[in-house]
Formats: sequence, C-alpha cells, structure tokens
Amino acid sequence: MTTLYVTPHPDDFRSLLALIAAEYGPSSRPQVITEDPPASLNARSRPALVLGDVGEGDSVVSGATAVSWYLAFQGKRAGLDAKQQSQVWQWLSFADNELTPVSCAVVFPLIGLQQSSRAELMRVLKVLDQALAPRTYLVGESITLADMAVAIAVLLPFKYVRALEPSDREAVTNVTRWFTTLINQPQFLKVLGKITLCEKMVPVTPKTSPPKTEAQLKKEAKKREKLEKFQQKKEMEAKKKTQPPSEKKAKPEKKELGVISYNIPTPAGEKKDVVSPLPDSYSPQYVEAAWYPWWEKQGFFKPEYGRKSISEQNPQGIFMMCIPPPNVTGSLHLGHALTNAIQDCLTRWHRMRGETTLWNPGCDHAGIATQVVVEKKMMREKGMSRHDLGRENFIQEVWKWKNEKGDRIYHQLKKLGSSLDWDRACFTMDSKLSYAVQEAFIRMHDEGVIYRSKRLVNWSCTLNSAISDIEVDKKELTGRTLLPVPGYKEKIEFGVLVSFAYKVDGSDEEVIVATTRIETMLGDTGVAVHPADPRYQHLKGKMVLHPFCDRKMPVVFDDFVDMSFGTGAVKITPAHDHNDYEVGERHSLPFINILDENGLLINVPPPFLGMKRFEARKAVLQALKDRGQFKEIKDNPMVVPVCSRSKDIVEPLLKPQWYVNCRDMGKEAADAVREGRLKIIPDHHLKTWFNWLDNIKDWCISRQLWWGHRIPAYFVTVSDPSVKPGEDMDGHYWVSGRSEEEAREKAAKRFNVSSDKITLKQDEDVLDTWFSSGIFPFSIFGWPNESEDLKVFYPGTLLETGHDILFFWVARMVMMGLKLTGKLPFKEVYLHAVVRDAHGRKMSKSLGNVIDPLDVITGISLEGLHAQLTDSNLDPVEVEKAKQGQKSDYPNGIPECGTDALRFALCAYTSQGRDINLDVNRILGYRHFCNKLWNAVKFAMKTLGDNFVPSEKAQLSGEESVSDRWILSRLSAAVALCDAGFKVYDFPTITTAIYNFWLYELCDVYLESVKPVFSKAEEDSTSQRPALVCRQTLYTCLEVGLRLLSPLMPFVTEELYQRLPRRNPQSDPPSICVTSYPDSQEFCWGSEEVDRDMEFIMTIVKTIRSLRADYNLTKTRADCYLQCIDSATVSLVQKYSLQIQTLSYSQAVIPLTANQPVPEGCAVAIASDRCTVNLMLKGLIDVEKEVAKLITKKGDLEKQMEKLREKMAKNDYKEKVPVKVQEQDAEKLRQSQTELEKVTEAMDNFRKMM
Repeated sequence: MTTLYVTPHPDDFRSLLALIAAEYGPSSRPQVITEDPPASLNARSRPALVLGDVGEGDSVVSGATAVSWYLAFQGKRAGLDAKQQSQVWQWLSFADNELTPVSCAVVFPLIGLQQSSRAELMRVLKVLDQALAPRTYLVGESITLADMAVAIAVLLPFKYVRALEPSDREAVTNVTRWFTTLINQPQFLKVLGKITLCEKMVPVTPKTSPPKTEAQLKKEAKKREKLEKFQQKKEMEAKKKTQPPSEKKAKPEKKELGVISYNIPTPAGEKKDVVSPLPDSYSPQYVEAAWYPWWEKQGFFKPEYGRKSISEQNPQGIFMMCIPPPNVTGSLHLGHALTNAIQDCLTRWHRMRGETTLWNPGCDHAGIATQVVVEKKMMREKGMSRHDLGRENFIQEVWKWKNEKGDRIYHQLKKLGSSLDWDRACFTMDSKLSYAVQEAFIRMHDEGVIYRSKRLVNWSCTLNSAISDIEVDKKELTGRTLLPVPGYKEKIEFGVLVSFAYKVDGSDEEVIVATTRIETMLGDTGVAVHPADPRYQHLKGKMVLHPFCDRKMPVVFDDFVDMSFGTGAVKITPAHDHNDYEVGERHSLPFINILDENGLLINVPPPFLGMKRFEARKAVLQALKDRGQFKEIKDNPMVVPVCSRSKDIVEPLLKPQWYVNCRDMGKEAADAVREGRLKIIPDHHLKTWFNWLDNIKDWCISRQLWWGHRIPAYFVTVSDPSVKPGEDMDGHYWVSGRSEEEAREKAAKRFNVSSDKITLKQDEDVLDTWFSSGIFPFSIFGWPNESEDLKVFYPGTLLETGHDILFFWVARMVMMGLKLTGKLPFKEVYLHAVVRDAHGRKMSKSLGNVIDPLDVITGISLEGLHAQLTDSNLDPVEVEKAKQGQKSDYPNGIPECGTDALRFALCAYTSQGRDINLDVNRILGYRHFCNKLWNAVKFAMKTLGDNFVPSEKAQLSGEESVSDRWILSRLSAAVALCDAGFKVYDFPTITTAIYNFWLYELCDVYLESVKPVFSKAEEDSTSQRPALVCRQTLYTCLEVGLRLLSPLMPFVTEELYQRLPRRNPQSDPPSICVTSYPDSQEFCWGSEEVDRDMEFIMTIVKTIRSLRADYNLTKTRADCYLQCIDSATVSLVQKYSLQIQTLSYSQAVIPLTANQPVPEGCAVAIASDRCTVNLMLKGLIDVEKEVAKLITKKGDLEKQMEKLREKMAKNDYKEKVPVKVQEQDAEKLRQSQTELEKVTEAMDNFRKMM
C-alpha cells in the first residue's frame, strides 16, 4: 500500500502539488495521512511517499519535487519522451526558483511577514504569459507536472493578492486563461476545491515590531507601502467625487470587442472601398465584408489566372489538391474548419509561389445520410415512405432536396475564405462522375476484380441496408446495460453472458456454452472446442442435440477456441457471427440464416418464427429455463456495434453482394509507400498503413439503397433448354454493361445464344459511397475521357485529410488510382489530427462541447448555445448535462473571433500527429493579435505619410541604423522559418514565427525604438535622411510581414495591404493573394551578431523597466548609469544608447567601465554578468526600503549558492552528474557570486545615503 504524508495546511503548496500529482496517477491512489511520518522512515520532510510496506528505509521518497515527479511519472504526466521530460524539469525549476519566492514575497505582507514585490511578480508572470501565448499547456498538448507545479506556485497570488486583480490579470491573459482551465479540472477541484480569483486585498494588521534594526527594515517599508497605497486610493475616490459626470466615462468598455460594419454600397464582385479611413479598431465584420466575391470574380482562385493556358509550361511547377468532398447533407463542423484552414493555407502559399495552382471543390452524394434525411422529410411533411412513392419518384424528391439545400456547405466554405476554383466544383452524382463510376465498375468486373459472393455483412434492419465499417460505432459496455433500439418501446438488455447446456447425443452428458446473443442459438450448427483440450477428447465424432428442433450438431475441434475462457466450449452460428463464419467454412457446417432484412426470425421452429429479434431474446431464455438447460447469467464487458445513421444494433447477416478483390491492389498501394513513390506524413501512420494493407480483406461495395450509383450489373435468364437456370450466387450469370443493350450482347456471346433469348434484370442495389469517392481524384477531370485538366492535373500533388479516414478513403484512392490509371493519384498524403475540446475530450453533443465554427466566427450568447441543444435530438437528461458543460466552458457565450483568428488558431494547434485540444479563449487571443496588427499598420501608415514612395525593390541602402539592421534580420529569420515550415507542414513553426515577429519584435521593439528618429526629423531638416531610410525599412517590414501572414489570415491582410502604397504601381498584382510569397533568397539579411547584440540590449532595457516599475516611476525619467565589465560592452551600450533610452524611458544613458565610480543615490539591478544597471533615484525613493530589498536579495543569493555548493561538494557529484550539467552549475555559481558582490556593493552605496 502506497502512503502519502502531507501537511494539513490548506495553502502548503508543496503538499498541494503532491496531492494533485496523485490525482493524475494510476487508478490506485495512495493513502493520504496529514501527520508527520514515523521517525523510522527517515523522511526528511513532508510531503513524503512511502512505497510498499512501512519499515523499508529505501522505499521512501520525500520532498515536493521528488514525490510529485514519481506520482506524475506513474500517471504518464511527466512528458511523453526525453525531450518533453527535460522541458518538464525546466518548468519545475522555474516554479521553484523564479515563481515561488516572488509569490511568497507578494503574499506574505498580508500577514505581516515579508516585503511585497508586485512588479517582480508581474515580470515573472509575463515571461510565463509569453511562453503560453502559442499553446494551451506548458509541455505538449495535455496537462503535465509542469502545469501542476507552475499553477500551484502562482496559486497564492491568484487567491489572495491585489497584484492580480482583474485589471492586472488582463496584462497576462494567457496565464489567466491557462490557470482558469487548470483549476476547473476535476483533479484540481478535488484537491483545491472551487477557487475564486481575488477581487481585492484585505490586509491583516501586523504584530508590533521590536525596536528598529537592519533586519526589520522590511517591515518598516511594508507599513509605508501599505499607507501609500491607502492614501492613493483615498485620493482617487475623492477625485472621482469632485469630477462632474463625463460623456467619456465608460473606459472599461473600450476593452469590449467592438462590432463595426462595412456599410459602403459595393455590388457583389466589385472591389471593396479602400479609400475611406480605416476604422479605429479591428472588427471582423468590417474586414471580412466584400473581399471574397471580388477574389472570385477576378479569377484569382483559378489555375488559368495570369497565364494563357493551364498547359503552358510553368517553371515554378504545378500544385493540385482535391478537397475531401463533404457530405451534401452536412453543415460545417470543426473537422471541416481544420481541414479547410490547413488546405487553404497550403493552396494560397503555393499560389503565391507562382505555381499553377488548383484546389478542386466537390461534394459527396452521401448515400445513406441523404436518403435518411429525405425519408424523414417525406414522412414529416406528407406522411409517406419511399416505398409509397416508388424508386423513380423518390430519387426525383432527393434531387429536388439537393438542388434546394445542397449548396449550403459551399456557402459555409466561402465564409472560411477557402480559395477553391468553384467553376470546377463537382458532385459525385453528376453525369460526368456517374459515367466514371460506371466505367470503373465495368472494367474491374470484366477483369474479375469485382465479383459476386454471399458473405456476412454489417446489416442495419432499420435502413434495410448493408453499411460500411466507418458507419458502425463501437459502443463499449462495462456490464449489464439497457439500450434503446429503434422499433422497440422498452430498452433492450446488453452486456450479459448467458450460459446454457447442449445435451450430448446418446448420453446423459452435457456441454455448457455461453453467449451474449442468446437468440442466435436458434441458428447454431455446431459446438467447437480446442484440439488440445483434455476435457473434450472423448467427444470426437459426437453430436449435441438442439433443444428446439431435431437438429444434431457436431462437436468440432478448432484452434480458434480459447481453452481458458469459460468452459472452453463455444457455440457456432456460422450465418450470424464473423468468427463462426470462418469456423463454419473450415468444418463445412450448415449456414442457417435466422433473420430477415427487417430483423424478424425465419427458418426457426414455432413459437419463435416471425418474432422480432430482441423479443426472441427473452423468449429463448425463458424456454431454456423451462427445459432446465439454462445455467447462469452474469455481467460481461463487451462492445456493441451500433449503426451511426439509424442508432440500430448492427447484425452480421449473410447476403449476396458485390465485392472488390483487394489483395493485389492492396499490395501495390503498400509497395508504393515502401518504395518511396508515395509519402505519408507524419510517418507514425506508416505502421497502421502497412498493417491494414498487408492484411486487407475484400471490400463489400453493395448497398441496399435507392439513392446512389445503381450497380450496372444484370442477372441473366436464358430462354434456352440447353442452358440451365442460374443462381444469384453464380457470377457466371451476371454481366455488366454501360447500357442494357451492351449487357444483352455480352450475355448472348457468353451463353452462345441469340440476344432475343436473353432476359436481363438489373441489380436493385447501389454502390458504396466510398467507391465513387475512391476515383474522385481523376473522375473530376472527366476520366475515362481525355481532357486538358486530366492531362495537366492528374496525378495531383497532395492529399490532405484527417487520419480517421486513412483506410476508408485514402487507401482506396491509391488502390483504384493505380488500378484504373496506372498512376498514383497524388505524391504526398498529409494527415492532420482530431479536434477535441480544451479539456482533451472528444467533441460530443451530450457533453455540450461541440463547437460550430460559424459561432466562433460571428459569436454567440450562452442562451444561443443552450437553444441549439434544445433544438437537437438529445434526451432531456443529456440536454441538462450538456448545458452545464457549456456554462462551465463558455459562461459568457463565445465572443466574435472572426474567420482569420479561427484559421490562425487551428493552424497554430496543428502539431503533427497530436490531437488538438481547442480552447476558444486562445482563438480570442488571436483576435486581439489582429487588433494589434491593425493598430500597428495604422500607426505605421501615419508615420510613412501620404507622400511616401517605396523603393522599387526591397534592399539594403547601407545607411540603416542598428534598429533597422536588427528588424530586417528578424524579418529574414521569420521568412526563413515560414518557408521551411510550409515545406514540411509544420504549421506551429509558421504561426509562432509570424506572431513573434509582428507582436514582440516589430510592435514592441522596433516601432517604439524609431519614434525619436521621426520626431527629430520633424524638428531638424538635417535628420531627414535617417528618417527616410527608417521609413523604407518600416514599409518593407509591413509589406513583407503581411505577405507572410496572408495564407493564414487572408481577410485582414488583404484589407491592410490594399492601403499600402505599391513599389511598382503599374505592374504589381492587384491582390495580396496573387502577390509573391517572401523568399529567403531575397530576404537574406539575417545577422547572428546583430541579433545577439540586440538580445543583450533588450536584457538591459527589461532590467531598467523592472527597476522603474519597482519604484513606481511611471512618468518620471531618470538617468541610467550602466556599469560594464569591459570596454567592448561599453562600446556596445554606446552604440545602442538611443534604443536603450527610448525603450526604457530613461533621461540619459551613461555607460561606465568597471573602474569608474557610480554616483551615489542609485537603485541597482543586475542585467547580466556583463552589465549592472544603476538608476539615479536620489530624492525620489525611500532608501531604507531599498536596503531592505537588497537584504532579501542577498539572502536569496546566499541560499542559492549554499545549495549549489552542497550539491557540488557531494562525493559522487563528479561521477554521477553529466559534464554539461557540472559546467552549468559552475557557471551559475560564478554568476551568483558576481551578483552577490554587486548586491553587497549596492547595499553599501545605499547606506552611504542613509
């Protein structure tokens, strides 16, 4: 028994971390004890974990990090691989060394223990916020120990401290979003209870202090700080009272997401107005209006755009991809949104690279789904079934419905910005595609690849049709469960195993067998045992008696039987079970079909004859009891096959059907990948691909429906006594043809009779929908007829889709493409992941977590989400559960995020091979990114001025400032990352590169650092030239930055790009979507030296900003003395002095050598071991308060150094610790020593001022 010893204190973060890690552990939780562990255990501290029996000294793990790591590792929450585990360790270190000390420092003033450092907390949280910007969790795509440790480290400030009031939490929105997600997880809730984020600070009066000493200066400072804050609050309240009510009052509402509409009359297809001023803030409704019809009318999405003919040789190459055709019945869901976001990004990128680009749209006729929809509509509106109408009239009704409703999904795809060539849109029931389907069947049938056979199929009694494996849901049951079944008033029992006995013929002996489907015993024709089972050797050649008819059934010996399961004897029903079918084949057992197409019993004795299958279940059980042959019934975990369309229980049923022989085709498809002719990305799907194709079974392509491609096969009856009558099962009596006449001629030739003696009857069935989808890549171009499109665009370049249809669609396209055209249909297959909710759960209506992408784009209230559930077909209990789920995840509904933000978020999430945990809050974060982009371009355009003329080519002039050189280096890095990312489908790399460039480099640094350049140019005519160079750099960043972003965010980039002046107005393309994508050969200005220097300078800037925040210098500029370790650092600081001054809001920046004295009265902070920041605060600050701060800092440093020295002094340190880690430890110690010396020096400096 594992035992976990923790402290009872509710805020002991060490114990809380261990308890949460335990919740994520395996099913057996440790016993939790809130007392000190027994002394015999030698546990150094709590938490402590005792593994196994108490008393074994080596089975104790103690300390928060060690215990939580052990528990998390057991629960697979410590990282999936070595890389992730290393990242988890880094975050554990961050929590221990960076976050926990400052969290405590901020919290403890409330109870009178230690000094507050709110600015330092915010600095650390902003580091965390930046790390969380592109991701939901810290490591990987699910919660790990990293999230647990960091969340617990920041728990106290979130609960108690004014530092994280709502206004402050807005500065770290990613942290707040992440923290809120975590604390609402069941595991966190169980340990922490419901956490309410703090709204205000309630200070606690400290105890009386002893006489003032140096060690107590902290408390003095704390008292003053609280008094200052109290006074400030009072002054603000007084000020508010004296101010008259103002019209400009509602400042917080500025943060609300504004809705601005585009109201300028623009005829559909005409260009949007780009002369009127841009609205003050970004609004998706304004930005996304009018662009798509213009793009479409201009023909930008057509491969013919910009060239005379598609056959014209293009040195850039050809890119062709067909859409995975959505069902004509479908409406947009997140799977579609993800697929189309990825595919459109790739298409737009290839188009901007100058390739002849075609993304071909299409729609699938969706046989079963469409027939069910129209049947329900007919019954609802007219009270008629399809049988009342007849086949031809019903098909006309389906076409009518398709023409009215079938284009809905196309309109939704346009809403997503999908740049498809709509003139080439195809429907799988169009005459062109129907002809290709017919041709494919006839060719494969004539070759013998398609054949007729009677086998077990997945049968839906409600639909009266066979269904494919993808339409069968596997419902897992843990034991006895009552399930609703269509056509039955009461729920039916599943998940039980019934045991009964068969009497052995000619003896009193019996054989006990068991089944989960007791009604199928009416079709039993044998009992199987294992050949090596000693219990049944004497039954060789024996028979058992069926209790309800005079059927004698042999005992057969077969290796498939598991001797250890049950009695080791298995009933065999060859006509109603897949395993039994194979046993029946091997032992030539009779195949007795006991079910008709409607699920009624046939070929059985009274009283069971004509019963419904699940009514017979009860009747058979009672009859066995009456005969004394029933033994027992018990719970049995099992999987029940459920039809996804009708929710009926699927029955294995023997039916004559058409099959495709897949053996040779499957081998060719597998070999294509093995030989490298076809590439599957990511490659971890290869194992599944080979496993399926190497063991492929023949494919049943018959469907007992009316809507679909009717099978062009005819059963032949010959009116000639020399030809014996045929049977349905005999393929010799079936012919296929493009018309009845062609089929008749084939039959006459086959049977050597005149055509007038031939009578034909066409098969009533239609083809499996996946058959027409399998030839989609070439049927859309008119195959088998030659066409320019077929010649140019087949084979295609890429197939992008979800990995869940790898076999049903992808493999069949490869097999049929090779079979019918001799060519692979595409060169690469990229498989994206499955979308889940923010908590990693599968999207499910009953959980209330299904998200309609259009709701994310336009926004929806919580009431609107609830209304969608009310209109669904969920039962009331599930509706309530789903409403609670919605209320928890979207308490204020879903805000309007816009198409661009949704697309960007979906691409940012698409790590190869991982499921996507979609957090709507993160999508909203990208809407804020759009607003930042909007404001940056507006500011930049104002800075450029109305008369700005960009140079004809983006190139260096040689006059660029250090800021210009740096931002152009960062731009080049972003271009290289995007180029590399697109080539290997690494979408997170692309989104991160663009996001960081716009937000953290262009907006946060460059735009701020160049403001003085433009200000100086306005005052001084001699400074015009630097400003002009700066404007050219700024224009290059905007223009190239928008082009980089365009494939991901087509609407906002078009809106902003149209406002920029052109380099070559006469020849430049009219739209950003047909402008060239930035290339790393053109933008090759990367400089490691410049990047390294600027990184050092930004460290100094951040240190100065941190100091200013600590001393509340919001508007006052102070002189800054930078004490540098050597002359090279002095030179570097001088070179960047203007940037430091501007970005840190300093009065003057004075670099000093190590020997030069620093003036008295400065606050000191260590930027790095090369530079110390001294901020002149004489007369502005409380000196005693500063000394107290440095005393704390000194104590922390001494503790860190002591820990390091202890670690390095251990006997086995040099042997066990890797050399690289030893070097890092030595460097840390050296840096800490340098910092300690600086701190001591600063304390001495302040004491001189006291």
